Amino acid sequence: MHEHEKGYFTEANSVEVVTGRNANAKDERLKFAMEVITRKLHEAVKEIEPTQDEWMEAIQFLTKTGQLCNEWRQEFILLSDVLGVSMLVDAINNRKPSGASESTVLGPFHVDNAPELPMGANICLDAKGEDMVVSGRILDTEGQPVADAVLDVWQANDEGFYDVQQKGIQPDFNLRGVFRTGADGRYRFRAVKPKFYPIPDDGTVGKLLGRLGRHPFRPAHLHYIIKAAGFETLTTHIFDPHDPYIGTDAVFGVKESLLAEFVRVDDPARAQELGFEGWFWAVEHDFVLARKGG
Repeated sequence: MHEHEKGYFTEANSVEVVTGRNANAKDERLKFAMEVITRKLHEAVKEIEPTQDEWMEAIQFLTKTGQLCNEWRQEFILLSDVLGVSMLVDAINNRKPSGASESTVLGPFHVDNAPELPMGANICLDAKGEDMVVSGRILDTEGQPVADAVLDVWQANDEGFYDVQQKGIQPDFNLRGVFRTGADGRYRFRAVKPKFYPIPDDGTVGKLLGRLGRHPFRPAHLHYIIKAAGFETLTTHIFDPHDPYIGTDAVFGVKESLLAEFVRVDDPARAQELGFEGWFWAVEHDFVLARKGG
């Protein structure tokens, strides 16, 4: 064999040839990432040995996944979610000091610029669903209250839909709000009990789950992003431990520390105080923020 032929692509040396072309990359981090991705990808292809038709099916899957993405929908994040990649990236980037609340996935339905509301406000704008009050404290790892912490909260309605999924049916910013703690670190808002719901399963990711024999459901939860000066931002959920899908979340987002008790309360005086008609759900959950550099 001639010397110059050693750089030709073969099944045996595919990884070395491809990564060798990146020798002059100016970005070392990119060079490293592409080396790992190329190696793992080629290993997978060599183990699977896809037919040309299967390879084209994979290309079409990725193409359609991209075409489904728009301002309101991110099918690639959904794909990352159901493969457990989103939770793995989250875990790697949020290794918490002892006692700090655990994070979980952002999800595809966060919306910027939700209205800042007075503490205790009701984020349910259409009066649909079972009344609920959510409260607790924002604390540091020493157990001290965190003042001026900003909570961005959002949830699905009692039918399992977010406002952005039901334009013209739900009011804009329904079941969303931003709250700011006082000196006591306490927060409280009113809402409705969320319900389990399927991740958008009318696209490529939903069809993939069906073919894998997996359900698309997420157990009932509330989303939080909590920010405070000097602390790491916390993106997390709280979950209903009695939900039928609590052990099989389609995106692997459940952690034991994020289970919150949803308690049914029959107390007419307290209901009247909250502006509720009758019985309601009460959820109490504290969040512990990690100090930056802590």
